[in-house]
Amino acid sequence: MTGSPQRDLEVLFRVSLAVQQVVRDTGNTPHRGDVVAMGADGSPTEELDRLAEAEILRVLDQEGVKWDLLSEEIGQVARGGDRTLVVDPIDGSTNALRNLPFATVSLALGTKDLAGIETGLVRDLYRGTTYWAIRHGGAFCDGRPIRTRPWNARSLLCFVNLGSHATERAVRLAEKARRVRSLGCASFEMLMVAQGSADAYFFENRPEVRNLRATDIAAAYRILAEAGGGVGDAAAGSLDRFPLTAEGRTSVFAWGDPAFPKAAAAEGYL
Repeated sequence: MTGSPQRDLEVLFRVSLAVQQVVRDTGNTPHRGDVVAMGADGSPTEELDRLAEAEILRVLDQEGVKWDLLSEEIGQVARGGDRTLVVDPIDGSTNALRNLPFATVSLALGTKDLAGIETGLVRDLYRGTTYWAIRHGGAFCDGRPIRTRPWNARSLLCFVNLGSHATERAVRLAEKARRVRSLGCASFEMLMVAQGSADAYFFENRPEVRNLRATDIAAAYRILAEAGGGVGDAAAGSLDRFPLTAEGRTSVFAWGDPAFPKAAAAEGYL
């Protein structure tokens, strides 16, 4: 059983290492992108996701922890725990399957809703860089403290999800920014805000079913909060009570400096 936040963090770190090894071992094997099932939300599950998920469960058993599991692919798994491990086994799976180096394993431990997340850890599956945070304990990248940066309208850099399902609000924000990036990996893009590389991350699609889940954002939510930033929906409304379930979907606006969402609202493009 886990006995402390530090022990919990150590378990999450070993889980992340195991998932990274799965990604390395599969490489460009022929069946890596095969659809093998339908996920908990009705979306396809590729073989790579399934292998990563199975490895997470194996490590949890090996570590002797009884956390319940909420994963993007298999949904909710009761394991006799009083806390839930919220998992996206491969965040950015389309990138991974196309050999684009922007994918992570996202792990968050807590209860009930996003505000209940105690510990978050995200590992970059290509660089091996690990980000983590414990509630009220600061945010770190490979042991180095990270912080968000002050917002400056003249140098605004945002990660914005664009494409055929993006809303007009997403397009308006992209037009306002000095620079725009879109990598297709929500946790990684939110962490770029947490470490001060970007000012904001914005994701809003139509229809609602194409928005993000708790599994996509739970770990990065805690890390960004501990780094001094915040996470809301597309209108900057609080996501603290967004439930840890497989079904819920939400738009996401993540910022580093609280002055930015206020300015965006005042100028009328959010």
